Amino acid sequence: MNYRYIESPIGHLLLAGDEPRLKVIGFPSGKGMVTPGSDWVEDISCFPQAEIQLGEYFSGERLSFELELEPEGTPFQIAVLKSLVQIPYGETRSYRDIAISIGRPKAVRAVGAANGRNPLPIVIPCHRVIGTNGSLTGFGGGLEAKTFLLELERKILN
Repeated sequence: MNYRYIESPIGHLLLAGDEPRLKVIGFPSGKGMVTPGSDWVEDISCFPQAEIQLGEYFSGERLSFELELEPEGTPFQIAVLKSLVQIPYGETRSYRDIAISIGRPKAVRAVGAANGRNPLPIVIPCHRVIGTNGSLTGFGGGLEAKTFLLELERKILN
């Protein structure tokens, strides 16, 4: 797998995959921090489209991504990820909403676990998932990063 780091307003993000298919976006800290595997190869020229599109997202010029993605996970996790991509820019959904959308209304906790294992945060917008009571819940990049992303989207829409 190839990887590189890019700058962002929430710190250095790790991009990794088999070009052009992006498999991983890692945060600089928190439980979503990813370190390159021993067999990964650093290539500062890989994933130019991801770098451009993430830059456009952070500057408010991009509301959705058009990248080749290859997230890994169980069929359940992939179903959750597909549902996350359907959450419109600037909106939020609860874990319960996601569970209902995939036809598993009682699997709220499992949805939370799958959301927490999202290998492509930001591009697959797990930051748009909140608690049923409207509270911000865990995020791989930390709650400060989640807050930043949600406020960025709200600000751009207003």
